[in-house]
Amino acid sequence: MLLIVLLLVVAAAGVLAAAVGTGHPGWAWYSVLLSALAVLLLVLDRIRRRRAAAPGRPVGSGPEPEFADAPEVPEPEVGRGGEPAADAEVLVVDEHPRYHLTGCDWIAGQETIPLPLAEARELGFTPCGVCAPDSTLAARPAGNR
Repeated sequence: MLLIVLLLVVAAAGVLAAAVGTGHPGWAWYSVLLSALAVLLLVLDRIRRRRAAAPGRPVGSGPEPEFADAPEVPEPEVGRGGEPAADAEVLVVDEHPRYHLTGCDWIAGQETIPLPLAEARELGFTPCGVCAPDSTLAARPAGNR
């Protein structure tokens, strides 16, 4: 769009120079018309960009980040009933802060990494609020953890 506006402005300047050089004042009006068309295109482009911009994002801030459509990370589990066995296996998703149980709806379809519960906690992972791994593991009998 800017290239078209630039070409219109250059053409307007050329027509104005021709009007002055030849002494025909009618050519000057063509120069004004080309300049007005360039301004109109700039205004229309500005309106189009404002409408296309998402709310809260500045105009021209670039493409959406690739993680924009990623699911929201569940809140951590609160209120543990008992303490689960440290060697119980949990699942983590790379670059996400929660650990989960097999079958958790939040990790469905995502690549997971199995870890012992103690190691997941050492690495800073916290329990998922969807599958509540700490409560579920603590409620299981000692042999089934």
